[in-house]
Parts: sequence; C-alpha cells; structure tokens
Amino acid sequence: MTIKPGAFRFNTDSMKLEIFRGSANYEGSASMAGIGTLAAGQWEEIQATSPEVQTGGTRGLRFGGNAPSATDTIDYINIDSTGNAIDFGNLTESRQSTGSGIASRTRGITFMGYVSGYQNKIEFVTISSTGNSQDFGDLLASKQQGNGCGSATRGVIFAGTDAGSDVNTMEYITIAQTGNSVDFGDCSHTVSACGAMSSSTRGIIYAGIISPARTNVIDFFTISTQGNSADFGDGTVARSSLYSGGNSVRGIAGGGAAPSSTNSIEYITIATLGNAQDFGDLTDARELAASSSSPTRMCFMGGANPGDSNIIDYVQIMSKGDAIDFGDLTTGCSEAKGCSNGHGGL
Repeated sequence: MTIKPGAFRFNTDSMKLEIFRGSANYEGSASMAGIGTLAAGQWEEIQATSPEVQTGGTRGLRFGGNAPSATDTIDYINIDSTGNAIDFGNLTESRQSTGSGIASRTRGITFMGYVSGYQNKIEFVTISSTGNSQDFGDLLASKQQGNGCGSATRGVIFAGTDAGSDVNTMEYITIAQTGNSVDFGDCSHTVSACGAMSSSTRGIIYAGIISPARTNVIDFFTISTQGNSADFGDGTVARSSLYSGGNSVRGIAGGGAAPSSTNSIEYITIATLGNAQDFGDLTDARELAASSSSPTRMCFMGGANPGDSNIIDYVQIMSKGDAIDFGDLTTGCSEAKGCSNGHGGL
C-alpha cells in the first residue's frame, strides 16, 4: 500500500512512536525518496525530549573567542535561572571569530574561525554532558566571521570572510550525523559579521558588513529546502558583530557596532516580512559577542567595549524592555558565538 508522508505508527519492537518522512515532491501516487538523507519509505523516531529533561532547563553554551588572545574555552549557563557561567570543556584548539547558533536538543555545533589563518573546521559537543568538542567534518572553504542557524535536524551555515573577502555562500549539515557540509545556495549579498536566528522552518540572516560598510538588510530562507536567501526587511540601524537569537516567534538582535558599540536591542516576527522594531537596551554597549536563547529568554554573553567583557545579561523575549543582569562568564571574552538546546528552531 502507499504510505503518505506524515503518517504515524507505533513500532512494537522499539516501543517508540514514528513518523513517515516522504519527499517534498510527493504527489499521492507512491512513496517517494526521503527528505535529506532519509531513504524512500523510511520511518523516523519522534523525539519526546525537552531541555528540562535533558539538562534541567535550557542550557546555553559559549565557544572560544578572544580572551584577550584566541581561547579554546567552552562555558555554559542554565538560561532559565541566573548565575555565573561554568566551565564545560575545550575546543580542539584555540579559536576566535567562530560561528555557532546551530544545535539540536542533544548536540551543539561550532564552526569556522581564526587561529593562524582561516579555519574550515566543524566541531560538536553533547549539550547534556560536559567535555571537550569533537571533530564533525569540514566546511566547503576556510573562513571566519560567518554565522548559522537551523532546525532540530538541519544547520545552515552562511556568510563570512574567506581569504579577506566577504562571501555569500550558504551550506548545510545534518546535525545528528557527522560529515562535511553541502552547498545550500547563496545569500542575496556578500556579507560578514552578521546575526542569525530561526524558527523551525525559517532562517534569518541579520545585518552585518557588506564591505566596506555596515548594513541593516535582513534576509530569510527556508531551512528544509535548498536555495538562495531573499529580502525580509530592514533593521532599525546598520550594525555588525551583533548579538542575535530568539524563540520560534520572535527574533532578537542587539548590541554590535553601529559604527561604535551600541546598547540598542530590536526585534522581528520571524513568520512575517517587515522591518525591525525597537525592543530596549542592553545593560551596556557591547559588540563581538555570543548569545543563546530559550523559548522565553535570550542571554547576551561577553563582548567588547573596548576590552573583553564577562557580562551576561538577558531579556524576556515576548515582552519589551531593557536587559537585566544575569551573571558573569568564566572570563572576559569577545569574538565568540553561542548556541542552546532551546532555541527558536527546535
């Protein structure tokens, strides 16, 4: 018989609920090849996990950065509480200008960066434990100052600087596997030092540098497909090296250089198109910083103004207002990125 995509079954061998994953071009006549790496007719286990089950609340990570030279430190916080960051482990080597923002409930991803040259490394950690990162695979090219976001299954990596020139490349990985990235499409413009955020279906590329000037352009793309990004709207101000994140409804962008360090925070509604609106202010002006999000909160971690900061502050995503003190990183740090097991793409 023909099984339609989206059908459910209870697997009596594994005692797990499963969903049939057919292709996007299914027309009702046959079971087609699967989405992504899933084969025709393949059933996938439905994950019944949450940050509360995995880590006692949403866990936010900070990877590497400048402190004041390149560091291999990984910190973590429980976003649902307040307090100082705790040591998680170490990267495979010291690196700054990293990218992140990609994570499932169980696995966090960091990629690219700079240490004695541009890097093409992709590494991962298991968020619910602590320990050092492991090799995942390689990017299509070595670069720094790019970013990424994604869903529970796919991470999309975009933009950055490759051998001194801004790029418009987009590539993707399947988070649960290891391996090299695959071409996704192109950003609508070459850009670096941009922000990133996502819902489970839509990814956002936020502001950054279109050499030689900063931009307020916001682009979007559909995570589950492949293709180029398209115009979403504009930020309230041209900025680069910003904090970015959010939940499945609202994307938050704050801080950054505009052109000097700024404390302003703004937001968009990810499912629509349009310009950003004012949200509030950080506790102080900072740029070159990491961030992580839960369904209710966004945390702004570290940054520079002008020295490396250890400040963590936070906002309630679905309200508007100024940031509140959360605690401190284990050390002052800039040029880092973060991820969480509770971001808007999950």
